[in-house]
Amino acid sequence: MILIALGSNLPSRAGSPAATLRAALTEFARQGIDVVAVSPFYATPAWPDPQDPTYVNAVARVQTALDPVSLLEALHRIEQCFGRTRGARNAPRTLDLDLVDYEGRIEQGSPILPHPRIEGRGFVLYPLADVAPEWRHPISGKSVRELIAALPEDQRNAEKLP
Repeated sequence: MILIALGSNLPSRAGSPAATLRAALTEFARQGIDVVAVSPFYATPAWPDPQDPTYVNAVARVQTALDPVSLLEALHRIEQCFGRTRGARNAPRTLDLDLVDYEGRIEQGSPILPHPRIEGRGFVLYPLADVAPEWRHPISGKSVRELIAALPEDQRNAEKLP
């Protein structure tokens, strides 16, 4: 199973953050990435500064012949297509695409797999539970439900969008 987290809290050429995520998902096919399933969209407060615009987040389960490095490069191309500029860490952005898991691989190179900060991120875990409820963290072996139960209080505020 290959999992990609999507997030946006600034408008892009596609429109609102939600419209940006929908447009990015259609762009996946052009990059050789087939979307198998997509979670509902969630609204989550910006982190670390909750004064920044609210994020829209989702997780997609995908299939691809691309290896992890090539997949990450494709995700970066899609981000650029929607105006992503890399500046300050955790700054507001038009589009953020993170490779969360690639078939359970554990790798320390680039990309690091599984994503090194997934365990404490409610904005990834809640939509991940919708799209892959059977998923287990490749290193800890914990289920997505166990990871959600262990989230700190400030990461439990994801709201499913209609």
